[in-house]
Amino acid sequence: MPLVSNIIPEDLHVAIIMDGNGRWATAKSLARLKGHAKGADRVRDIVDAAMDMQISHLTLFAFSTENWKRSEGEVLGLMALFRRFIRSEAAKLFSRGVKVRFIGCRDRLDKSLISLMEGLEDQTSQNDKLYLTIGLNYGGRDEIARTAKKLALQVKAGAIDPQDINIEMFGSNLDTSGLPDPDLVIRTSGEYRTSNFLPWQSVYAEYVFEDTTWPDFDKELFEKTLGEFKGRNRRFGAVSSK
Repeated sequence: MPLVSNIIPEDLHVAIIMDGNGRWATAKSLARLKGHAKGADRVRDIVDAAMDMQISHLTLFAFSTENWKRSEGEVLGLMALFRRFIRSEAAKLFSRGVKVRFIGCRDRLDKSLISLMEGLEDQTSQNDKLYLTIGLNYGGRDEIARTAKKLALQVKAGAIDPQDINIEMFGSNLDTSGLPDPDLVIRTSGEYRTSNFLPWQSVYAEYVFEDTTWPDFDKELFEKTLGEFKGRNRRFGAVSSK
C-alpha cells in the first residue's frame, strides 16, 4: 500500500543526487545519452510525486562542476537535453504552481540555455506549491568559494565589517539563500558519496543511499525512502529524548 501524505513533515526539503543514468543505459546496451533522456523522464515523475505527497522543497542535482570532465559529446548532449526539458516542461511547471530556481555558476553555460533558465525562473517566480531547485553547473566548494569572494569584495568596498561575518550572513549569500536546509538527501545508484552536493546546507541532513539507478527510482521507492526517513531520530547535536 502506498504511503500517504501524512508521513510528510511540514516544510520538508528533499534533495536528490540523481545518479546512474549512464549505468542504466550501459546495462541495457544503450548509448549513455539514452540513459540521461530516461532520467529526465524520471524527473517529471518525481516532481509530480513530490507534489502529490505535499513536499514543499525539492532540490535536484542535474550537472556538477566536475561533469565537464566527461566526453564532449556527452556534455553537449546533456546541454541539449536541459534546453529541451525546459522548453517542454515550462508550461506544466507554471500551471501546477511550481517555483523553479537554478543554483550553480552560469559562466560556462551557453547563452541560449541561460536565457531559458532565466525565463523559467521569471515565469514561475510567484508560484508556491513546490519550490523546485535545480543544480546546474553546481559544486559545493565552488559555491562556498564564490560566496567568500563576494563577501571579501563587500569588505573591500567598506559595505560590511569583517567582524560582522557569521554563519547567518555567509548562508544568506549562498546560491540557496532563502531556502531551508535539506532534511533528507537521497543518492541513487548505490554510490556512497556526497559528491560536492550542498556541503554547507546538508550538515544535519539525513542521508539515504539507494541502490536503484535514477531512471528506475519511481514513486513507490520515493515513498518508501520517505517512510524510512520518518523513522529516524534527528537530534541536531542535542541529546536524544528517546
